[in-house]
Amino acid sequence: MLEPVLQGLRAMSKPRESLQWNRHMEVPTKNEQYSDTPAGARPVAETDIRKIVVINGKGGCGKTTVATNLAAWYAAQGYHPALFDHDPQTSSMRWLKCRLPEMPRVHGVATQERQRPSVTRSWHLRIPSESRRIISDTPAGLAGLDIADHVQGAHCILIPVLPSAIDIEAGADFIRDLLLLGKIRRSGIQVGIVANRIKHNTLALQSLERFLDSLGIPVVARFRDTQAYVHAAEQGLGISELRSGRAARREAQEWDRLLQWVERVMEQTEVRQPPVGFGSRR
Repeated sequence: MLEPVLQGLRAMSKPRESLQWNRHMEVPTKNEQYSDTPAGARPVAETDIRKIVVINGKGGCGKTTVATNLAAWYAAQGYHPALFDHDPQTSSMRWLKCRLPEMPRVHGVATQERQRPSVTRSWHLRIPSESRRIISDTPAGLAGLDIADHVQGAHCILIPVLPSAIDIEAGADFIRDLLLLGKIRRSGIQVGIVANRIKHNTLALQSLERFLDSLGIPVVARFRDTQAYVHAAEQGLGISELRSGRAARREAQEWDRLLQWVERVMEQTEVRQPPVGFGSRR
């Protein structure tokens, strides 16, 4: 049933050379400052910013888990990440509200949130001047040109996939649309698959592995189905910050491998213009 889709995916999987950008970010004046800048943080050049998009049209596949754990890891490493929550459920922002003030700071933006009359949308969607990583948590149900809009300006795209027949088929359809409508291969943006909530030695996992092997897209991480993620989310933490318990430590090692891959491919991505932002830098 999936073979026609997989054949189309393989045909679209050949990389192209150039990277094209569109830029919708307003340019702030020299006198504009972001008033909530952490002590000791310095503004960074826009060419040093990297944008990571976590995306899949299928809901419930773990996009928010991936996005928030990325944000926590980058915050701990001093990258001052900006986490953009495009989902109307604002799950990433709920995670951020549970985060204690003494933890490494993550700048959060709920793009679906209504602004006060006195606040412009540009200000609401601002990127702090010290932020070096932008993480985009996209909504479910994306299709057509909405896919292209959300991956615009990305340096790296992560696609979480669950090990079930429904999720595998939906993932195949979405990846086909992403490669076609998002023009990913032509742009040179790197794509990685995240196998999420897996249980070893199961038929579902074997089916997922066969599907992933057929895509020609790297599987960059395999995360287990463990309550450690629930415990971390309840505290506004990433799994790398939840060091208690063997399961958390084991998962943290897998996250380290994922982040090493993400950083490596983003450095290899040709940057002709700064990444597309969501508003002015302050």
